[in-house]
Amino acid sequence: MRNLVTVYSRRNCHLCDVAEEVLNQLKEELDFDIEKVFIDGDSSLEKQFGEQVPVILIDGKQHDFFRVNPVRFKSSLEKHRQHQ
Repeated sequence: MRNLVTVYSRRNCHLCDVAEEVLNQLKEELDFDIEKVFIDGDSSLEKQFGEQVPVILIDGKQHDFFRVNPVRFKSSLEKHRQHQ
């Protein structure tokens, strides 16, 4: 079963674009799916994530926000897979 990495994002968000680019570079090597969710206009998501975007979740569990550190992401994904 492939892991799902969710990116909560805003439109025209430079940090969001950079985070998604890093994840796309890691996607093939680490074999996971990416789902992008825009919080713009969704009052519940805007309240939950506000100015922290991008927020990165691995299978529904928050990994990080603002930036994706490839080494830290790989480590978190591996730990997550060990507990599945």
